[in-house]
Amino acid sequence: MVNKKTSFHRSQTLGYKNGFAFSRLPTVGFGGERLYVNQPTQAELDELCYTGPTLTYGEAKKITPSGFVPAHVAFDKKVLKFDAYFQEDVPLSTEEHYRIRQVGIYYYLEDDTISVMEPVVKNCGFRQGTFIRRHRVPKNALGDPYHWKDLNRGINITMYGRTYRIVDCDPFTQVFLESQGIELNPPEKMVSDPYMERRQMPLRMYITPSDFDQLKQFLTYDKQVLRFYAMWDNTNSMFGENRPFIIHYYLADDTVEVREVHEPNDGRDPFPVFIRRQRLPKTFVDKKKTFPSCVMEISDQEVLEWFTAKDFAVGKPTTLYGRTFFIYDCDEFTRNFYRDKFGITDFQPVEIKKKPPEEVPQVIPPYNGYGFLEDSLQNCYSLFPKPPRKDIIKMLENDHKVLRYQVALESPNPVDEKRRFILSYFLSNDMISIYEPPVRNSGIIGGKYLGKTRVAKPGSTTDNPVYYGPSDLTIGSTIEVFGHRFIITDADEHVLNYMESNAESFPASTLQSMRDHFRSRQVVEETAKSNVPAPGTSIQELDELIERVQDELKLHNYLNFSSIREALLRCDKDQSGFLNKAKFLSICDSLKVPTSAALVNKLIDLCTYGGDQINYRDFLRALPL
Repeated sequence: MVNKKTSFHRSQTLGYKNGFAFSRLPTVGFGGERLYVNQPTQAELDELCYTGPTLTYGEAKKITPSGFVPAHVAFDKKVLKFDAYFQEDVPLSTEEHYRIRQVGIYYYLEDDTISVMEPVVKNCGFRQGTFIRRHRVPKNALGDPYHWKDLNRGINITMYGRTYRIVDCDPFTQVFLESQGIELNPPEKMVSDPYMERRQMPLRMYITPSDFDQLKQFLTYDKQVLRFYAMWDNTNSMFGENRPFIIHYYLADDTVEVREVHEPNDGRDPFPVFIRRQRLPKTFVDKKKTFPSCVMEISDQEVLEWFTAKDFAVGKPTTLYGRTFFIYDCDEFTRNFYRDKFGITDFQPVEIKKKPPEEVPQVIPPYNGYGFLEDSLQNCYSLFPKPPRKDIIKMLENDHKVLRYQVALESPNPVDEKRRFILSYFLSNDMISIYEPPVRNSGIIGGKYLGKTRVAKPGSTTDNPVYYGPSDLTIGSTIEVFGHRFIITDADEHVLNYMESNAESFPASTLQSMRDHFRSRQVVEETAKSNVPAPGTSIQELDELIERVQDELKLHNYLNFSSIREALLRCDKDQSGFLNKAKFLSICDSLKVPTSAALVNKLIDLCTYGGDQINYRDFLRALPL
């Protein structure tokens, strides 16, 4: 007979009466079936009918029935676990024909449900985990579910068309089944997957031939590097100095690398590699002088001898590509290598300079980038940090005082050449903000580019940060804002008025460059300072020619006069007002300035001093505003 039960609800056994909780015996079982275990039998009913009068013998003592414990309470969190496996065919693989998959069968006593779980194996190649979800698993076509009496060691069970072989169980399962009178079969050994065993086999060992070759050298000396500390004395040249370097010699392929040691605020670009890793030639083969050695690809045919480990020693100079490096020390690994390989024991380091006394500074963690530096630094000084003090007098005196500059973005992207920004410097708190005015049909959304914040100069450290000030913002100077470089091209007149009213706070060169920018006609002093005066040139003649050139340049609508000014100011790095004539002409040709015109050519001749220097500020006066 087919079981057509569809409802499996439990009856309520807990309740409240007069505010007190009590339990009652269930009258119906799962699905509403009537229970007969908790009802009086016919014999008990007959005995109650023929009992003597209670007046003679008194009321009979009632026997307290034993408490009923539901199955979901008695067997809560009690699970039978069996270890099993099944065999799965692999038809499309040449390395395996079948696969053994180990699973765990879990039988939940509280509701007679079963789940099958497969342990996860790393890099197995297929999905693992829950194989059969927890539910009552039918064991035949009639829908009868599996019972714990159907499970034992050393048997096969079939669930949903797949046959599982049970090999063992855990101690709790063994104790439970034996307590219920079930005789357990002896445990079996778990069958392993042959493909997984083959993957876990040790790799094959290869032995390199004893003859010397490059592969043996690489395998023997891989990741072994000799480190030398050297000094390059460049004091003979202008602005030269003693620069420290680190020379790395890679034993794996006999290559050499030279790295520059940078110090904070050393004024050099942060490029650590001075000479990239390569084989360095020591002696070249004699070649013709007419051969272009600058484009020659160096190979063994052009080199007679390469640099080796024997050419480096402590206390001796080494010339690499025309630069002489004096090696004054090496590390411990290099000492051990030379001691074992060449028998050298003299590694006395050479004293280069007197080392300062060792100080024990306060250990401050690195700045994490959140908030202002001074505000975050207070957490390192006190358990209860206090806000950093502000200069109230400076804030009151310079309230609502802003210096505004026009800056251009220095970028290799040609789209950024025409972008212009407004840099605002707030004198009350030394903060900087950058705003990009929107330009129609430019393809770039304008607006706020940088919020109000203080910008540190390149090379400054978190221990002693140096921020940009008004004296650093001059026409033509470059400022770096969080990795972006901006060139100051213009400023409003309030900047000049503020600098003139506070001239003692600014360098004379900064103030003079700002005056020259706003008063471009004051060029008489630069001309008088020139070593070679322009012959036959008068101020009146120059002014008349400038007016004629302005009228002619207005006819050329394609010229971008602001770009010409910015290009010339950018090339004048020392702000002297003079440029090399060849460089000046190349800039004009790149910006399509008609230098071949008669009036323009005459103006260039009048602005030329000494034959190869040109006063480009006189030439800028001829550009229409």
